[in-house]
Amino acid sequence: MSNFVTKRREPFRFMVWLGIASSVMIFTMLLVAYVIRRTGSGWADIKLPGVFLVSTLVILLSSFTLHNAIQAFRHERFNNYRTNLGTTLVLGTLFMLLQAWGWRQMIRSGITLEHNPAGGFIYIISGIHLLHILVGLIFLGIMLVEALRRRPYVDSFVYSVNPPNRLKIRLITLYWHFVDILWIGLFIFLLVHHGLDLHLSF
Repeated sequence: MSNFVTKRREPFRFMVWLGIASSVMIFTMLLVAYVIRRTGSGWADIKLPGVFLVSTLVILLSSFTLHNAIQAFRHERFNNYRTNLGTTLVLGTLFMLLQAWGWRQMIRSGITLEHNPAGGFIYIISGIHLLHILVGLIFLGIMLVEALRRRPYVDSFVYSVNPPNRLKIRLITLYWHFVDILWIGLFIFLLVHHGLDLHLSF
């Protein structure tokens, strides 16, 4: 019966993988457009805000805490699961705030969408990625609310052995790790082409 229920929810797995494939295609096209435009006129390389490096470390840490949360969930350490899940949510939110700080630094330096296509690409690439992070935070928030609503061990255990719930958690975890890895790839690409401004201004 449990296998039947899980198979009925396979479209959700397909939808997540389809979304991941679509995101890879979108960013691939953006990076190809970046490389092509870089050889055109009016292009001036700029330094990436140093805070982008900090945000990258934060998002890496969020994957680690989410991994710990899932391991705790599998071993029925539900308090540990809630703590690590909440920490992941905080780190994801911090990532968004640090990215916004980086944008603020760029704007204060006079880097806008209109005057330099290099700056425009950085805003667009990081901005679209932030939308992916926001989607992940929404689902992580739903997971945390469900976990907090089931504080008694019996309620948490019943929730943990339910196949649809286990599948949902696996898919959200897959998505979060994907957006983390995606940002690391994007950051390395931009870092290679622009370098890093280590001056952290407020």
